[in-house]
Amino acid sequence: MTTQTSTIRVRTEGRTAWITLDRPPLNIMDIAMMRELDHALTDLVKRCDFIVFEGAGPKGFSAGAEVKDHTPDRVADMLHAFHAIFCILAHADCVTIAAVHGACLGGGCELATFCNFVVATESAKFGQPEIKLGCFPPVAVVTFPVFIGLRASLDLILTGRTILALEAKQLGLVSRIVPDDALAAGVEELLGELRKHSPAVVRLTRWGLLDRAGMDFEKHLRDAEELYLDELMKTEDAQEGIRAFLEKRAPVWQGR
Repeated sequence: MTTQTSTIRVRTEGRTAWITLDRPPLNIMDIAMMRELDHALTDLVKRCDFIVFEGAGPKGFSAGAEVKDHTPDRVADMLHAFHAIFCILAHADCVTIAAVHGACLGGGCELATFCNFVVATESAKFGQPEIKLGCFPPVAVVTFPVFIGLRASLDLILTGRTILALEAKQLGLVSRIVPDDALAAGVEELLGELRKHSPAVVRLTRWGLLDRAGMDFEKHLRDAEELYLDELMKTEDAQEGIRAFLEKRAPVWQGR
């Protein structure tokens, strides 16, 4: 069964769901899409064993959150809507998989790497470029030190550099790399491996592994969100970074 909203498609087969971010060319996530994802996930996590996230169109999984939603009058609503998605996933019993091609940047990278598995094409590109806009990625600030360690997190988040799938796999952000024309087949192969096992045992083992990771995700995310809204967004440079991006010019940092 397939359902379509203005920004996402949901296809379900048995106890597996595919959620397609459908706002091409780069599937930028605005507040409306975030709320539609929230609504869809609230239902799907209750009745699915597997949820696969993918991006529509040839250019990428997602290039992140809508920069226009980072303005002072919208940023709190945007963060709350975006972070609600991760809180749902943090409590979900289902296995999550990101099928990544092309650009996987900013909030798109946060969403993909939060999944339990990341299957990426050879040419997929990952990155957290928020620092270039005078911002930081609250979810990645919480998750990356757990996923890839502090040193690599500092490198990626403070430089904002983009890396290819091979380096992302070497760091631990990607589970499997497949040829550019074999993404769907790679995801199906992974699903086939997982479906061979007891759903109850997979569920319990997954929770055991996540618990051992020792990340109090929701608490740390609240702390990062408060830092973003109460301190970062009050700096002149954060405002300048967003303005410069929207005006298509280089930012002029003031250091305050």
